[in-house]
Amino acid sequence: MADLARLTALIEPEAKALGFELVRVKMMPSEAGDGGQALQIMAEDPATGQLLIEQCAELSRKVSDVIDAAEESGEVLIEGAYHLEVSSPGIDRPLTRPKDFADWAGHEAKVSLVEKIDGHRNMRGILLGIDGETVTIADNRAGEVSFALEQIHSAKLVLTDKLIAATQPLDADGAEEVLEDKEEKADD
Repeated sequence: MADLARLTALIEPEAKALGFELVRVKMMPSEAGDGGQALQIMAEDPATGQLLIEQCAELSRKVSDVIDAAEESGEVLIEGAYHLEVSSPGIDRPLTRPKDFADWAGHEAKVSLVEKIDGHRNMRGILLGIDGETVTIADNRAGEVSFALEQIHSAKLVLTDKLIAATQPLDADGAEEVLEDKEEKADD
């Protein structure tokens, strides 16, 4: 078990000090294949909506230091071993903050609600936006549906051509080498 509220309170100032916005702090099963858990931190540069690898590494070091200091002073933030994962939200990013629902209006999203509304808990369709604390989506099955932010269990963008076009990579360094390697292997 982890104290996510306390972790967020420790992590957010570190992200802000680096000029980043925190998107999500979440405990989840580790992808390391060891059956352990991972503390996943997603952050973004507000100017780009993304982070470069170097920025992720910098935030990871800062977060490690602040968590280590808190634990050395006797706080138990996460029970048991864990992996720290710091990343950019990616193209098919989670929608976790009110601004996400405004910024990504017009794009396709999947939304899972805590409880059913009009017989629907899981929706997929064009995100129409947010008004105050009320999100609206044009669900492919139910039509236009509105619900409070607090009713959302999870929400994320769906990878579409439109979304790809709206999200340009910040750094394509090395892309040529990857393409050349693939071409060389294809020639073999």
